[in-house]
Order: sequence, then structure tokens, then C-alpha cells
Amino acid sequence: MNAIMVMFDSLNRRMLEPYGCDWVQTPNFKRLTERAVTFENAYVGSMPCMPARRELHTGRYNFLHASWGPIEPFDDSMPELLKDHGIYSHLISDHYHYWEDGGATYHSRYSSWEIVRGQEFDAWKAAVKPPAIPETVNGTGTSPNYWTNRTYLADEKDHYQTRTFDHAVEFLEQNHDADNWFLHVETFDPHEPYFAPARFRELYPKTEGPHFDWPPYRGVKETPEEIERCRRECAALHTMCDASLGRVLDFMDEHDMWQDTLLIVNTDHGFLLGEHGCWAKCWAPFYNEVAQTPLFIWDPRSGIRGERREALVQTIDLAPTVLDYFDQPLPPDMQGVPLRETVATDQPVREAALFGLFGGHVNCTDGRYVYMRGPVAENAPLHEYTLMPTEHGGGRAFMPHEMLATAELAEPFSFTKGLRTLKVDAKARLGQGGADRQVTFPTALYDLASDPDQLQPLQNPDVEARLCEQIRELMRQNDAPSEQFTRLGLAAVTAT
Repeated sequence: MNAIMVMFDSLNRRMLEPYGCDWVQTPNFKRLTERAVTFENAYVGSMPCMPARRELHTGRYNFLHASWGPIEPFDDSMPELLKDHGIYSHLISDHYHYWEDGGATYHSRYSSWEIVRGQEFDAWKAAVKPPAIPETVNGTGTSPNYWTNRTYLADEKDHYQTRTFDHAVEFLEQNHDADNWFLHVETFDPHEPYFAPARFRELYPKTEGPHFDWPPYRGVKETPEEIERCRRECAALHTMCDASLGRVLDFMDEHDMWQDTLLIVNTDHGFLLGEHGCWAKCWAPFYNEVAQTPLFIWDPRSGIRGERREALVQTIDLAPTVLDYFDQPLPPDMQGVPLRETVATDQPVREAALFGLFGGHVNCTDGRYVYMRGPVAENAPLHEYTLMPTEHGGGRAFMPHEMLATAELAEPFSFTKGLRTLKVDAKARLGQGGADRQVTFPTALYDLASDPDQLQPLQNPDVEARLCEQIRELMRQNDAPSEQFTRLGLAAVTAT
């Protein structure tokens, strides 16, 4: 028995044919729906990149205790558990955050790993003299690292995504006839910047104007024509991702791997491309363009293909699903649920799901409603709990001194294996964006049945009270810090 996880970053379900898109060419995702189960209600948990990957390893929510950071010494890591029990685990990725201070310790959980360089801000190639940078819309996407890297990626064969899947095919060629292995192949694409080779970009002719392949993290200031130009660049990269997925599907076809190989195709989150007047993620509310994700699973144990599933599932379910596939016991601290029976019969695994960003909304959905619970007062108190004091900002390095100066030892949580963590005042550094990106967290409720695009907040005290109680219970199960309840003003909330 073997397993493959093909993971994309920021894969947008609204740009995939299986989810109703009629203008972006994704024939291999459509082909995948014929070979696998397609999930309609897959949601994020902890946002963004590395918090999602911590969930992918540990099967439990991250965002109530910590923000962006590494695997912790007390964490149960799915690929490491496989490795420790004689099942070979291998990571291939161009997702450069894995090898930075703020994201380290993930790759070394695998039996072996390969890195592909050149994505986004990756400090890969040296250029003492600044590179040539073209005129861009509103000065977007002018990172010197990015434009230096692009000078080394002239051909499609050099592209970091191409090389990532070259390594994946190499692994499969060498190991497809072996047994007991887990391959995790992951590309940072279609995360911005939207750099796709010419043959994909030519499928989506752009409007005239300055270069625009890197949307900013703020409200939309661009013209409709500029928005469309960026969306087409994004579409081209989605089509490239589709072609890379096709390489894996082709190999599985050629070597009849469907008989004994679990296949999971997933992402960490989506992306706003002008919807709700917003670009990007993590500064605006987590509308479904970001929070509701594509997910496909082929499980040879049931052999179900070409069907869709309505059950509410999350990123935290993927680690238990892989462990269960290899008949491995689930650690008691994992909160996710194996999806074997959900794939087979659409068996529900939860009534409601939490998702969010550390220090922002705590969101809850039951599949019909989405409730965004915002903090009260000054969004305080707020502390991070960690034994790995690194962060995302400032080049993804150590926590700044002003935060570390507040550190004290906290009592163990239920999942820290008896270890006390550092308790650090997150408000010593937590910002709310620049003047053009004012972040607020108003509470809002949406009914997806009558308002699927989340355009009209709903006033329904009964539904709000019910979802508040769901949040409280899920937070209790996560052993959330007591101040999180205070921050959200939940202490006095009761169900009706």
C-alpha cells in the first residue's frame, strides 16, 4: 500500500472545471473527478501557509495558540510517525517557506526530502547589481529576489514547478514497484506571483498595460481591465498546475497504480482576486473564496470514483486519513477524523468546523452558515504559546526582542506532552496593516443557501447563538487558552 499527496498552494476552486469554472482550462482536474471523490465542503483550518502545514502534520488546529511557526517539539507529525513505523515518507517541494527560520523543522520529519529553488522571495541567486524590473500596475510585484530568480528560469524546463514534478516522476519511476511509501509532492504554485511559461499564458490573452502578476494584500484600487489582466495571469498558472497534475495521473495510469495507491489532491487555502473589493488573504475576512477549498481523494479500499461528497471536512482530517490508510494508530491529540468512510459513503465527521488566523476572527461553519466571530475591545489579551520562537514577518526569523521580553512559562496544555511553553504577548508586535489595509474584525453571519457569495450579512440571533456555542465547544476541545474566550467576548454566550 502506497500513498501520494499532490498539494498546491492557493489553488482556487473557482478556477477549476470540477467546481463550475467555464473559462480556465483544467482538463486533468476534470479527469481527476472521474477517478476520485470530489469534496464540496472542504474548509481550511489555520491560516495561512505554515499554520496549514502544521495542521497537515498534526491533525489539530494551530491558530488558537500560535501564528506562523515550525513544528513544535511536542507535536505528532504524520510523516514522522510513518517513518518511525517503517513506512518511507518523502517530501518534494519548491515551497521555500519550509526551509526558512519561521517554517523549519517540517521537512526533517520525512525519511528524505528534496528542495527546488526560485519561488517568490526565495533568496536563491545573487545579484549585487539590482535586476531590471518592468513597469508594473501600481508598483506591485517589484521584489528584487523575484526578478533576479526569473532571469534563471527562461525555459519551461527550468521553471520551479516543472522541476518539482520532474523529481516526483523520478521518485515514482524508482519506487512505484516498492511497497509502503508516502510521497508528498508540493508546489508553491499557483500562489502569487503568477509566473507561468508562455504556452500557458498564450491561452489567456491579456489587456494592454503594465505588468501585473502579483496582486497586493489590500483593497482593490485597480481598474476592471487591470483586475482582469491579473486574473488571466492567475488562470495561466492554474492551467500549468493542471498539466503537472496530469503527469502524476499519467504515471499512475501507465503503471496501474490505482489498485493500491491512495491519492490526495489538496491545497491550503484559496485567494481573493477582487471579490468583495479585496485582493489576497489574511487581512480581509475569510470569505469562501479563501476558506472553502478544492479536495479530491481516491481510496483504493472503497474504489469509489466519479462521485461528490457533501460532508464537512478540513485540513486536520488529512493526517488521520493517511495514518489510517497505513493501519497506523492515531495519536490521542489528533482532532481530525480519517475520511475512509466519508469517501465511501459520505459519512459525516463533524457538525461544525473552526477556521481562522491567529489574532483575527474565529470562524465557524456548519456547511449552511458561516459565522465570523470578531474580538471585542482592543483584541486583547492575546498570547502565543510556543517552544520555537520564530515568526513570519521581518524575513521569517526569530521573534523580535520586544515580544521575547514578555515571555514567561505557561502551564502545559493537554497536547504539549507535559511540557511548559513560552507565553509571549502577541500584542507587543501584532500589527493591523498599513494605511491602505486597515484590518478590522467585525462579527458577521452569512447564509450560504440564500447568499452563496456572502454579499448580505444576516441578522439571526438564534443561529448566531447556536454557532457561538459550537465555537465555544470546539475551542474547549482544542484546549484553547482562556484569554481567547475573553478576547472574543464568549464567556457570557449561551445557546438558545
